[in-house]
Amino acid sequence: MVDTNLTILVIDENPVRSAILEDGLREAGYTNVVRLDTTQELLRRVFAIDPDVILIDLANPSRDVLEQMFQVSRTVKRPVAMFVDQSDTAMIEASVDAGVSAYIVDGLRKERVKPILDMTVSRFNAFDRLARELEAARTELAERKVIERAKGILMKNRGIAEEEAYALLRKTAMNEKKKLVEIAQSVVTAAQLLG
Repeated sequence: MVDTNLTILVIDENPVRSAILEDGLREAGYTNVVRLDTTQELLRRVFAIDPDVILIDLANPSRDVLEQMFQVSRTVKRPVAMFVDQSDTAMIEASVDAGVSAYIVDGLRKERVKPILDMTVSRFNAFDRLARELEAARTELAERKVIERAKGILMKNRGIAEEEAYALLRKTAMNEKKKLVEIAQSVVTAAQLLG
């Protein structure tokens, strides 16, 4: 269930098509709806509005317009649903790469707005969670590599076993009240400086 207090930005140059989206949102209980009827200075205006969700309605978008919309999706990091009348595989792939949560072809009817909005927010949240987990895994892997390098440096320079090198790093981190990876990075940096 999506919070009805969300600020929803509707980007649509056509007032008739925009009215369909806005009617669908109002009937679903959403009252914080802001409409942009032009794409001029779009990114600046989107940042100023700071919406929770963005609905973009494009009848037959040109490549330039699509690229501008994709830039908004990549930069703003909000759930984005894009409504178009026609599409092809390349456009769909480009929209997915740009982080568009829902790419709806020929689906602009007010009774469809709420389920599409719900799905857009759910897909964005699921993708965001996966992206955060991936970033955490990358960070952990990078930290492990630094710790392994530091252990190797200590083993070589002090002639100690791997377990002793790890214990030395850990004890130093505890004494210095720092993270293990910070101490390990200091060892690696010092080794690089000393050649």
